[in-house]
Amino acid sequence: MNAGVHRRVTVAVCWALARAAALDGQERFEESFALNEEFGEWLLCLEDNPDLLKQSVLMVPSNLRLKVKPETDDLLEI
Repeated sequence: MNAGVHRRVTVAVCWALARAAALDGQERFEESFALNEEFGEWLLCLEDNPDLLKQSVLMVPSNLRLKVKPETDDLLEI
């Protein structure tokens, strides 16, 4: 797993842990359990099928190019 993907997975895991702790603190135990089950399935699934990570983690495209269009005053006329 490359460093960028590893950081994204780490952020997702930290979010899930914090969210579960917040739900537990509010005594919303069913929602906390559901979050843990869903997230656990996602993490275990990634180990068996690493291709699913590409489908479920947003990545910034590496070929971004800024296309600057010339401004025209014609578009602003009322």
